Order: sequence, then C-alpha cells, then structure tokens
Amino acid sequence: MSFIVSKFKCKGITFFSLLHVTHYSSRFSTAAVASIEPKRPPDFSSCIVQDKDLLLKSLNPSGTGLHVLDLVDEGSLEPHPTLYHLLLKKCTFLRKPKLGKIVHAHISNSHFRGDAVILNTLLNMYAKCGCLDDARNLFDEMYVKDMVTWTTLITAYSQHDRPLDALLLFPQMLSLGFFPNEFTLSSLLKASAALPDTPQIYFHGAQLHGFSFKCGFHSNVYVGSSLLDMYARCGCMDEAHFVFDVLPTKNEVSWNALIAGHARKGQLDRALSLFLKMLRQDFQPTHFTFSSIFGACASTGSLEQGKWVHAHVIKSGGEIIAFMGNTLLHMYAKSGSIQDAKMIFDRLVKRDLVSWNSMLTAYAQHGLGKEAVQCFQKMLNIGLVPNDITFLCLLTACSRAGLLEEGQYYFKSMKRYNIEPGISHYVTIVDLLGRAGLLNEALRFINEMPIQPTAAVWGALLGACRMHKNVEMGSFAAERVFELDPHDSGPHVLLSNIYASSNRWRDAAKVRKLMKESGVKKEPACSWVEIQNTVHMFVASDDSHPQMGAIYKKWEEISARIKEIGYVPDTSHVLFYMDEQEREVKLQYHSEKLALAFALLNSPHGSTIRIKKNIRVCGDCHSAFKFVSKFVGREIIVRDTNRFHHFYDGSCSCGNFW
Repeated sequence: MSFIVSKFKCKGITFFSLLHVTHYSSRFSTAAVASIEPKRPPDFSSCIVQDKDLLLKSLNPSGTGLHVLDLVDEGSLEPHPTLYHLLLKKCTFLRKPKLGKIVHAHISNSHFRGDAVILNTLLNMYAKCGCLDDARNLFDEMYVKDMVTWTTLITAYSQHDRPLDALLLFPQMLSLGFFPNEFTLSSLLKASAALPDTPQIYFHGAQLHGFSFKCGFHSNVYVGSSLLDMYARCGCMDEAHFVFDVLPTKNEVSWNALIAGHARKGQLDRALSLFLKMLRQDFQPTHFTFSSIFGACASTGSLEQGKWVHAHVIKSGGEIIAFMGNTLLHMYAKSGSIQDAKMIFDRLVKRDLVSWNSMLTAYAQHGLGKEAVQCFQKMLNIGLVPNDITFLCLLTACSRAGLLEEGQYYFKSMKRYNIEPGISHYVTIVDLLGRAGLLNEALRFINEMPIQPTAAVWGALLGACRMHKNVEMGSFAAERVFELDPHDSGPHVLLSNIYASSNRWRDAAKVRKLMKESGVKKEPACSWVEIQNTVHMFVASDDSHPQMGAIYKKWEEISARIKEIGYVPDTSHVLFYMDEQEREVKLQYHSEKLALAFALLNSPHGSTIRIKKNIRVCGDCHSAFKFVSKFVGREIIVRDTNRFHHFYDGSCSCGNFW
C-alpha cells in the first residue's frame, strides 16, 4: 500500500490530491487538501483550489468548457492520469455527463487516449449517468478491454432496463476468452430477472445458474442472492428456496429476495414466516423488506397483519420514507382503512408524485371523489406536475363518485399538461357517462374516440347498460366485447344477467351456451374475512367450515329480520330459469353472505366488518348488506374487484353503481 501526493502548479494555483492507491485500477479514493479565502468567485491568483472547484467552467468563452483543462492546454498545468480520474469521478458523483463529455474530448486529444484504466473510468461515468449510447460507443472504440470494461457495460444495461443488451454481451465476452467474476454474473442474473415474460426469465436464468455452478460461483452470496431473486421473479419458489438453503452465507438481500417472491405471489403467510425467521437470525429488515410485506398484505387485504408489521417499523425506529410509505399507504387503503391511509400520507417525510398518486388511488377505490379533487388541487398548489397516472386516478375517483362535470373538466385539462389520453382514460369517461345514465352520449363518445376502442371500453358501456337495464344497447356492447376478448367470462355473465333481469331466459341460455362452446368458464366466487389474524374463506353454499351449522343458522336469522324492515330478495340475479322459491333459496348462501354471518358470530360487537370478494359483489347481496348494516348498527366494508363498498345505516358509498 502506498500514498502519492500529486502536486500540480500553475500561475499561483496549486492542486493537491492525496491518492490512496492499492493497484493501478479505475477505482481511486481521493481527498482534496485545500484552503481558500472567502471570495466569490474564487481568486485563482492567490488561492489553493479546492476539490469542489475542479469542475469550474472556462473563464474564456473560447475555452474547452472547464477551466482546469484550459490550464492544461495553455501549458500551465501538466496533464496527468490523476487529474482525469478526479474530474471523471467528480462528474460521476454529481451526475454531470455534459462536463464528462468535455473531459472525454480532452482525453481523446491527449496521449492518454489509449489508457485502459482512464477509459474504464470514463465508461463508468457514462454508465452511472445513464448515457448508455455514449457508453456503448466508447466501449466499441476501445482497443483494449478487460473484465472491468465488460462488467461495467453489462451492469449499466442491467441497471437501466436494457436486460437483453446485457445478456447479448455475455457470449461475446466468453468468445474473446474473458472469464466472468461474481459481479459480472450477478448483473447478468439481474438482467435475466428483468426480462418481460416468465419463460424468457427462466430460460436465460437457468443457463446462467448452470454456468455459475460450473464455475463455482453458485455459493457466492452476491451470485446466490441474484439467483434466488431470478427464480422468485418467475414464480419458481421451490428453486428459490433451494438456492437460499444452500447459501453458506446469507445477507439482507437474500432474505429480501425470498420474502418479495412470496409477497408477489400473494403468499402472505410464507412471507411473514420468513420475516420472523429473519428477525430470529439477527438480520435487520430493510425498507425493501417492509415494502414487500406491506404489498402482500394489500393484495389479501390483511389489515391486522399489516398493522403488526407497521408497529414493528415504529418500534425499531424506522423512518417512513417515500417508497415504503407509499406501499404502507396502499396497504391500508386496500385493506379498507382509508383513515389510516390518509394518516400515513400526512406523516410521510417526503411526498413525491407516487405518494400523491397513491392517495388519489385510495380515494378512488373508496369512491371519495370530492376528497380526490381536493387532494389534486393541493398537489398542484405545491408545484407538482401531474402525469398520466395522476389523471387516471382522478378520473376514476370522479367516475365512482358520480362527479360528471368535474370528470369531464379534468379529462379536457390533460391537454394543458401535454398528456395524451390513453385507453384507460377513455374507459373512465365512458364509465362516468354511463353512471349518469347518459348511455347515448357514452356510445357517441366511443364512436368519436381518436383511437380504436378496446374490450375494456365496450365493457364499461356494458356495465352501465346492466345498471340501467338497457337490453338492446347492452347486447350491442357485449357483441363488441366478444369480438375483441372472447375469453373473458365477465362480459358473458353481465349480458346473461341483463337478459335474466328482463326475463329473457332464452337469450340468457344462449349466452351460457356460447360460453360453454367457447370454453369460457366463470371464475368461482369466493369471499374471505379476517378474524383474529386468521383468514377464513367461503364459497357459495359452503359446507367445509367447522362452524358452518352456526353460520347457516345465523344468516337465516338475519335474513328473516331484515325482511321485516324491507329487504326483498332480488331473484333477477339468479341466471337460471327456475321457480321463484328455488331462486330465492339459491340466493341465500352466496359466499359474501356466509362471510358476513361468520363475522357477526366471531367479531366484537360494534366493530367494523371487512369482507373481500374475488369478483363483483352480487346485486342481491349488495341490497341485503345495506339492510344488515342498519339492523346491526355496524359498518360493513366489502372489497370486490371494482371498488370498496362502505355499508352503513342502510346505505352504501357506491350509490348503487359498481
């Protein structure tokens, strides 16, 4: 180990740089030793220049662009590799690629233009600053390349969403006789994990796994962590666990990758089990750990588990930073607690655009259109510029709250921010018009769209036709959906529902026949409720739950009582032709009703009941829940695929449109 003090002198200016050098490589640790008189700008005739003045711009308009390089050109300062390294590292740290290009041009005209170490530093500068085309041009021009060169470019592609370019470099590198190190393989595995579809991830990742094993890198903690992350991202959790188990040394990245894999698959129990195991083995969870678990809690709507993990963050002194705070906010919103979501939003250390969009999404999910509009105005007042996602959240909130004029106004105002509406924005406007009963206007809007309407657009019109019982237009919209997306069961069920509600049983039977012939299967309905940190799931006419006898009896009691205060079973939601009594019996044991009866039996009196359903809530169940909320004096929150329904005192937040 040695220390070199480099001293550059010119016209009263002295540069001191203390270089800690272990070998001749592109990695330097520098510390500027300087003092300066308090003058602005610096008086170069009487001072020692500090490190911060290295990137001072040329004093002469005809100069190179950097004053230090002007001094070199004037002969006042001797060119030296250390100087170029200092300049490039400074450009990299400050993310100033334009100044880095000035240094590049100067190096190209110096006798250091073929120096591999300097060029690697230059390549790293372009890579870290995201200038991948410049990095590739430099790479192709380099006569001498080493493993640092190849690894730098592979890592750059991997980190900047160009995974295929990273992977294509690997066989080229091998053909030239270069042998990858653990950093090369780790970056290649990260690139394979970022590929767009699962088969590609597995194909490339499995080959890299075999290569790593052959070269003895499979047990390396960096390669191993990237390997298990790759398997986890393509859903191969058994392979991910195998890699994890054989790692002799694990770190937080290894644990996070495995927890995130289970979280993405909605396997909250497995994610929480690993989280507890991680704590027992004295690994400290990071913001990424918490973010993954909050995401899993959001997907299942597991409020109690989410609260427990949130409490752990607080007890461990963790700060609710932006990206983790956004997932925590999302967790509370998706679990039905909009008040807690708003509390998290208010307490975020720093709110970025994603934070505001998350809050707007939460308001939209709960049908709080006015609150969403107020939130949007606050965002504009602090100077944040909305993006296309912001407007999608806002328009969705307006649609679900029935704010027709506001929704139309904000749709038109997108042009003010140079945002071109996407298909999702058009869907919300069709839904907005449909909710207001303006079906002809909605159809006209679709016909005048500047882009081709998709199945989602026609599906929004079909949903409005179902609500307003417009059979003819509903049939027309359904035909368009069947043409564009024949395998989606939802529109078939909606059309069958429209026909059944109008007693057109023959047409309803034709729709079911079409589904059967096309191989379209209706997704089985299921509902679940969380009681004392345990999730209980139900399907229609379920008999598998150990409390099923008591559950059936409870619902029968509730059903009798709500009929006394006005509930009338809506048998039009039974899609098969049968007599009235049979249809009423078929309605009684829908999954959400069983979940509600179970919750009434097992939750504290007066507490909020939260139920989740995997498809749209049934119209009859929706009607029944309004009466139950009035009868028992409790709030019932139901999350279906479309939105949240807050039932309280005989009414629902959705305004009977969902």
